[in-house]
Amino acid sequence: MNDGRDGSSHGRPDDGQGDAAQGDGGQGDAVRRSAIQVPPNSDLTLGLVCLDKSEPGRTTWSMEADERFANPAGVLQGGFVTALADAAMGAATITHVGSAPVYSANVELKMSFIRPARVGSVLNGTGWVVSGGRRVVFCECEIRDERDALVARASSTYLLTPRDSV
Repeated sequence: MNDGRDGSSHGRPDDGQGDAAQGDGGQGDAVRRSAIQVPPNSDLTLGLVCLDKSEPGRTTWSMEADERFANPAGVLQGGFVTALADAAMGAATITHVGSAPVYSANVELKMSFIRPARVGSVLNGTGWVVSGGRRVVFCECEIRDERDALVARASSTYLLTPRDSV
């Protein structure tokens, strides 16, 4: 399954090798971008999967509430729910700008936890762009469990930077 970012979410190139693939074995140029892995290790560790990115400015991601990420009460620790929301909203910013190669950086995020995410449940996070321009994008996200019960809501602002300016 596609990671939902087509190699460009949060500014990641799609070959996952960046300039390191250009042939000097990683030893040379002083001014060279480092390779960026797609999908990033954080997505792989958390088991984040993109389910839908067909509508510009809107993406849906999924993750299982794994016991490795539970607190002593048996519910998913809030930071992991937040990571799902950030993935959905961050990818939505990339689909919002289309083919323009940009880095997307979260500059603020607010989470509201509505109900606990129980270990073993499957969480779906849908993020969408509420308003956005070429530099700043405001997003929201809903996280729901497999019964469609609302688990959390998020809002965030992302700063977009053209890749050629970095």
